[in-house]
Amino acid sequence: MAENEKGCVKCGSTEAGTKDVSMTGSGLSKMFDVQNNRFTVIYCENCGYSEFYNKEASTGSNIFDLFFG
Repeated sequence: MAENEKGCVKCGSTEAGTKDVSMTGSGLSKMFDVQNNRFTVIYCENCGYSEFYNKEASTGSNIFDLFFG
């Protein structure tokens, strides 16, 4: 792969997928299983390397660009 090409930071693959996940926080939200933390997960379909992006913070930006550097 050429130096200016983007790909997975672990294996260089350009095949990626996304999933949306919710997680509990701490304290009362954990006790009552309130899943108020929402993330988008970008993962490499070749090696499984994953990065989490805060769903509220990624307004309009292309998270694939962040994943591939």
